[in-house]
Amino acid sequence: MSVRHNRITGPRRLSLTDRVIASADQVLRATAGEPESTRPNPADHADDGCLERDQRQHAARLMRVNHAGEVAAQALYNGQAMTARDDHVREEMAESAAEEIDHLAWCRERIDELGGRTSLLNPLWYAGSFAIGALAGVAGDRWSLGFVAETERQVVNHLDSHLGQLPESDQRSRAILQQMRVDEAEHGEKAKRAGGAELPAPVQSMMTVVSRVMTRTAYWF
Repeated sequence: MSVRHNRITGPRRLSLTDRVIASADQVLRATAGEPESTRPNPADHADDGCLERDQRQHAARLMRVNHAGEVAAQALYNGQAMTARDDHVREEMAESAAEEIDHLAWCRERIDELGGRTSLLNPLWYAGSFAIGALAGVAGDRWSLGFVAETERQVVNHLDSHLGQLPESDQRSRAILQQMRVDEAEHGEKAKRAGGAELPAPVQSMMTVVSRVMTRTAYWF
């Protein structure tokens, strides 16, 4: 079980019920709340640029896709933490999920600045990703960590694609995606160092297909 510190009684082990309640709170924060970042927004000192209307709309949709991806990332990590067998692995998942909240907040802020909206299907992205994460955790910690490593590898490729699609003058969105890329790459390396197994090629291909479906759908909805 994971451990939470109590200022009065000291460390307290979280029961399955505690973790379910915490997960429910995380669902609301990820899909309906206003997440707060613990780090400064990378876009704070970047130039907004002179974007045409269609450029702003395209950038907002790209950032919506990235926001939806961060909703899914929260769900994946929370699902894996729920079913992880090793306390250290569970804590690693929780730590990475906390860093992903920063991404969620940054993307949300940029979407608002661009006059866009978040995906209408965020609850669906969360539910599906949570189930996948929980199944990965049930398969065993080595496979769960391997799933994280492969997910983050694909996310880095996805971010590279979006950096290539953003208008050159949209330095604020670029600053956010560049920092996200650094963080995601580190999450993947951390999972490998923790003992993540390389996933079979068919599983990697299936993950790619699912990611493309989600990306294309979130762009419009």
